[in-house]
Amino acid sequence: MPDSLVLLTVADRVARITLNRPAAGNALNADLAAQLRARAAQVAERADVGVVVLDAAGPMFCVGGDLGWMAEQGDDVGAALHALATDLHAALESLCGMDAPVVAAVGGVAAGAGMSLVCAADLAIASTAAKLTMAYTAAGLSPDGGSTWFLPRIVGQRRAAELMLTNRRLTAQEACELGILTRVVDADALGDEVDALARSLADGPAGAYGATKRLLAGSGSSTLPDQLAAEADAISELGAAADGREGVAAFLGKRAPRFTGG
Repeated sequence: MPDSLVLLTVADRVARITLNRPAAGNALNADLAAQLRARAAQVAERADVGVVVLDAAGPMFCVGGDLGWMAEQGDDVGAALHALATDLHAALESLCGMDAPVVAAVGGVAAGAGMSLVCAADLAIASTAAKLTMAYTAAGLSPDGGSTWFLPRIVGQRRAAELMLTNRRLTAQEACELGILTRVVDADALGDEVDALARSLADGPAGAYGATKRLLAGSGSSTLPDQLAAEADAISELGAAADGREGVAAFLGKRAPRFTGG
């Protein structure tokens, strides 16, 4: 299979994972899902990454699963879809398990698994041209990509059910108002906005970012006492670490902190 369906570059602590199947709207087939899993695993193993940008080549972010590829699988489609979903989910586990924040840059349509990827990101910036829809049930399928976990936490159970059952197409502004997107910008400003956000996060306190991600992920299933205990453990550990000491010293010294990523 071609090895360029998902590109990876790392520079100045910014990792960029780019879906690179623009002629097909960056639709997921087995090869793209496998490469996404591999690229995410590569990033997760690196100590020199402070932020991950997830973007896509061409005018669309990701139109979801490749229905043509599914049809080609014939009687083996069930097994093929299970393998694809397994690779996609392994990629998400790598990205969500990293300390580094993940920023989705959404320049066009994000449907099905594309919308799932947006929901899984820690932050998502989109252009005014973006459109988002769950799309799965329109093809007689159920959601994957972690969307049944992420979306209810973002918009609530009732609204998540509506979006998944009706496949309502959201404008970028509507998705932002629901909390699915962090910010919406003009199309010609998307690259600069994402780069500026990535740059601001890249040299930040990775340990604090990671602890924050884990606390947020666990809050939905924790009791209040358990969550308070987890917060106490995390802040005490970070306060004793190099970046915590540096952050406090910088604040008291009225200077910019120089975090080491620890």
